[in-house]
Amino acid sequence: MDTLHHLEEWCFQSTPSVNLLESINSEDHDKCIKSIVYIKNNVIGSNKQKEHIIELGVVPCLLNLLQADNVNEQLKYEIVAIICSLAKGTAAHIKALIDAGVVTILIRAIINSESSHRLLEISLRALRSIFTSSLAPVDVIYETEAYDSPLITFLLNLASSSKSCYVQECIANLLASSCVTADHQIALCNYGAIRTIAGLMLSPAYKVKLPAMELLANICYQNKTVSKVAISTTLAGRSIPQILIDLMGQDQTPIMQLTAARCMTYLCRAEAIESDDNMIRYKTLPTLARMCKKDKDPQTRASAANALAYLTEVDTELQKIASILDHIIPTLADFFNCQPDQSINYSIRAFTPGDGPSLGESPVKNYKDRLPVAQEMREAAFKAFASLAANEEDIRKRIIDTKGLMDHIVKGLSDSNTRVQKAALRCLHSLSRSVQQLRTTFQDHAVWIPLKNLLNNASDDVMIVVSSTLCNLLLEFSPSKEVSSSMYFHHGSQKFFQHFLDRAAVETLCSFTQRDEPALRLNGVWALMNMAFQAEQGIKLQILSYLGTTQIFRLLSDPDTNIVLKTLGLIRNLLSTKLHIDHIMVSYGKQLMSAVSMVLDEDHEIGIKEQALCILANIASGTSAKELIMKDEQILKKLIHYMMHENVKLQIAAVFCISNLVWADEEDAAKRQEKLIELGVKRNLEELLHSDDMTLFDKVKTALDQFSHK
Repeated sequence: MDTLHHLEEWCFQSTPSVNLLESINSEDHDKCIKSIVYIKNNVIGSNKQKEHIIELGVVPCLLNLLQADNVNEQLKYEIVAIICSLAKGTAAHIKALIDAGVVTILIRAIINSESSHRLLEISLRALRSIFTSSLAPVDVIYETEAYDSPLITFLLNLASSSKSCYVQECIANLLASSCVTADHQIALCNYGAIRTIAGLMLSPAYKVKLPAMELLANICYQNKTVSKVAISTTLAGRSIPQILIDLMGQDQTPIMQLTAARCMTYLCRAEAIESDDNMIRYKTLPTLARMCKKDKDPQTRASAANALAYLTEVDTELQKIASILDHIIPTLADFFNCQPDQSINYSIRAFTPGDGPSLGESPVKNYKDRLPVAQEMREAAFKAFASLAANEEDIRKRIIDTKGLMDHIVKGLSDSNTRVQKAALRCLHSLSRSVQQLRTTFQDHAVWIPLKNLLNNASDDVMIVVSSTLCNLLLEFSPSKEVSSSMYFHHGSQKFFQHFLDRAAVETLCSFTQRDEPALRLNGVWALMNMAFQAEQGIKLQILSYLGTTQIFRLLSDPDTNIVLKTLGLIRNLLSTKLHIDHIMVSYGKQLMSAVSMVLDEDHEIGIKEQALCILANIASGTSAKELIMKDEQILKKLIHYMMHENVKLQIAAVFCISNLVWADEEDAAKRQEKLIELGVKRNLEELLHSDDMTLFDKVKTALDQFSHK
């Protein structure tokens, strides 16, 4: 007692380190071990004492003692127990341990402790605690030269041969938390981890099965190669999918069912199992929906909704099936009303790999630092709704008609956590694909206000989704369209004009077209194209002013053909309505004609050339603008060339342009007709009357009729 009393005093003395370190390094074995035991007892459950011990410089001293040749097993055990406790502290405590070289020392202790089961277990526990942190040097697990044999091989053999459930559990957790890249997945697979996992999943011990499935989830997530190995692996006559289906049985605990369903989800998304397989449609999907219900704990519900979102994200049939399972839409809506007891730790495991769709994240996503449960439930619900609403109009309507959902989305767009914010944005993006909802429900909610804020302050990955959403909203929301707002637009839509369609917003969208990220360039042009559709002249001139013809040329030379196509669509929308066409061509005619000519000259796909010809047709419908075409011999030759092209779509577009040029009711039509007759246009039209394509025939007939009106 005296020794412990003095040690306790040392911990609070102004210069305690010398006495404490001397006690630990003492040749008196009893004094040394009593000091070690006291430290162990003192740091358990106290981050303050952990901090104190680390600041005193005790950790290096303990590590030196641990590696000494003359230290007995009991003392080593107590030292590792201290390390294990420190590793359960804060991120700063874990960093201090890592910086001191604890990881390598623990690994050597594990490799050399086969004769000491107690030391092996406590060392695995300590290493596992460190590796739950994102600070852990996971690559050390995959080093092959630092030890006598590859560490992974040692751990997998130990997991397969050990009779200790605790050892098996720790190894599965350790490998799962150190599998964070595609290279790690392949390495584990090549070392035979899949077969070891199958053996652990067949263990009678619950606490072994669960981490084994966590490891399987991490190793298969978004990895086709590994997933195909997994489904072809059998043990005791049973394949891994069959084992997982059994573990989804309702006689299993909810977390067991959920984890098995997540594994099947990852195998399906990695294309190792078809989405129409009965194991997916009639077992995995219903299990995930069931785990979302109110009778499950909040963390389980959130994890299940994330997995459901991931499974249904890209498959229309799965979206249809899921949307009618177990009242899933009202069940997910209830997530927003859930107020978990913050005094309860709902964490279902030390970490959760790959809960759902990732956006610009690492190949394997580890949620080692979880959100507060209420926020995590909101994020999961938004993700699930986003996936379910991705394709089907009927599902979108049922979701958007859910009471209060749009209010939750608007609130989520301004959430303090970026993950919740991003999920709400994805949900809004999916719902905004509905033209009908844009014209009704969306008009009554101020979604543009948080979207405008995001335009000015968001990372590229968030900005991509924001701009994609705006592409949809601008097509229907913009009250700049030349339609009476009293007849067509609701009050909310008019506010949209006031709060969003200002010069700053146009300038921001134009700036997207100059970004390095192709998706942002595409969305920027797409949003401007939709904004220009049936817009008033002032909006069109703003777009041209901020974008500039130099940038238009750059966009038309973009390596992404979608960007080229949408840029042509933008020009086409700008050049619509006679008065607008004539006004714009006075200021920008030379540059726009050069841009179209460049596209027609270059080796582009048919769809792009068709759009360029349609732009010429729009110009030809102007009163004064058509003269720019008539004065450009090269453009006229191109039109004649495409009239006789082998592709009928290009023929139709070229003939339509000719028809606009020779329209008999227009001023100076006779002069234009005469010039085109000299160039052989009428003769070519007469040849095209023999076309089998009825659309082309009708366009040709219309054009020839204009010549007869001279």
